[in-house]
Amino acid sequence: MSGWVWWAAGALILFLILCRRPLTALCRLAVRSGLGMVFLWLFQGLGGLLGVTLGVNLLNGLVLGALGLPGFALLLMTQWVGR
Repeated sequence: MSGWVWWAAGALILFLILCRRPLTALCRLAVRSGLGMVFLWLFQGLGGLLGVTLGVNLLNGLVLGALGLPGFALLLMTQWVGR
């Protein structure tokens, strides 16, 4: 391999080492948001019986992923105030 390939590989490894914590936090948020979307999808059936509807979209998933159960309460209150 030529010299620039080694420099590029070294720079990539250094970048991944320096950005390990932010990348870990970003991956954790992505997983939690995905689980939040699954929860919203499951809540659609029960919410229809209760008269509460929350959309299954990326913004709601991110709110649930970042805030958890308080985020769910926030979404319910926002939906209630918007009526």
